[in-house]
Amino acid sequence: MLVALDGTILLVAQPGLQRGLDASPAQVQWTSTGYLVAVASLLVIAGRLGDRYGHARLLLIGVLGFGASSAGIALAPSVGWVIALRVAQGVFGALLQPATLALLRLTYPVERLGTPVAIRTGAIGVAAGAGPVLGGVLVAQWGWRAVFWINVPIALAVVVLALAARVPVPERSRSQPLDLRGAALLTSTLAVLVHTLAGVPAHGWTAPPTLLGLLTTACVTTVLARHERRTTHPIVPRAVARSVPVTAAMALLLATTAGLFGTLFTATFYLQDVLGLDALSCGLHVLPLTVLMVLGSPVAATALRRHGPRRCATAGTALVVLGIAALSRSGPDSTWLFMGSAFAALGAGFATVMVTATGTVVGDAPADCAGVVGGLKQTAMNIGPTLGIAIAAATGASAIGTPATPAPALGPTLLVLAAVTALGTLPSFLLPGRPSRRAGTDTTEPTGPHARREKRAT
Repeated sequence: MLVALDGTILLVAQPGLQRGLDASPAQVQWTSTGYLVAVASLLVIAGRLGDRYGHARLLLIGVLGFGASSAGIALAPSVGWVIALRVAQGVFGALLQPATLALLRLTYPVERLGTPVAIRTGAIGVAAGAGPVLGGVLVAQWGWRAVFWINVPIALAVVVLALAARVPVPERSRSQPLDLRGAALLTSTLAVLVHTLAGVPAHGWTAPPTLLGLLTTACVTTVLARHERRTTHPIVPRAVARSVPVTAAMALLLATTAGLFGTLFTATFYLQDVLGLDALSCGLHVLPLTVLMVLGSPVAATALRRHGPRRCATAGTALVVLGIAALSRSGPDSTWLFMGSAFAALGAGFATVMVTATGTVVGDAPADCAGVVGGLKQTAMNIGPTLGIAIAAATGASAIGTPATPAPALGPTLLVLAAVTALGTLPSFLLPGRPSRRAGTDTTEPTGPHARREKRAT
């Protein structure tokens, strides 16, 4: 919730930040890009560190650092300090996010993970939906710095709760060293990829900076893959890398988040800049998405227990595609009911995908690898939106229209995003077809297909 709230509340504060610090548009953009590159490039490494040194410890360090850097931003005298502290905030955000999923994995048996994951998903939806509203109130009353001060008491509350919690600690092999070369290669790959995708809206897909960034990403990825095959202690354990459900769930999240956030980017531009709606009216149009994401999470958890990951993931992806396709037909004459229904389908579908994919990723991993898979899942959740916005920006510049001559519908851009999202149905077929029937699972014991094979071999 802390991270989701910070991400959406900042959007409201950026205009005031630009005026207050006399910053250029490029500098303001880097307050978001710097954070995104830092957090996306370090999530897997942070999960690996949590598996080695303890997730509760990483969570405390991450939350305290996140709160301290937020306070520093609120006191920053210049935009340069804001950018540097936002990068630091991204580092600490990377430390705390995999730990939250890993702690759930250690606390709950696999067959009971659906409910806490649903609560987590709903909480993120509440925070993301409340961010713009809360940010508007804070900026109007106390200025842009207030949106960073609000993180401090929340972070302290999380620290108190984390210290009060008692989490089972799995046996870990502390003798295994952290592969620094692999960590550097992985961090470089993700940093270059995210930076390249973040620059697509400004440069386009065929511009030299974009092509150079994609080529560099491909080259470093090749070196990383070769290194991971040869090293004794890879950053991503081989049991995780070879897990079909984990890989399929991450591909599903990548496609679905790309479609959802690319759609939100396009729809928000259309509602505000083309149809001329103010921020409140725009928020009311999108509100059904947040409501259905919150209400749909516990329903998705129940459906997951009854019908299994494959059916739930397929149904959730289909709902997201349906919502995007319906929005592609929206135009100046569309009613609130029509657009609200489309956003509701998006929220319900995305909640189902989130609960299913998160439960599958975390539940299939051995307990001593829970941090790594949590980091992988969060990495997909960061790269997907960046990819979706890049696709939307590249395909939507001429399709949305202008205030004087708005396009008859959102059409072409959202149809492309619907097609991207539909690709998520392919990995969903690789997820387990039936719900887990295990009972009394030891929460500190490795589970999943590879673990069952190890038990049979023993």
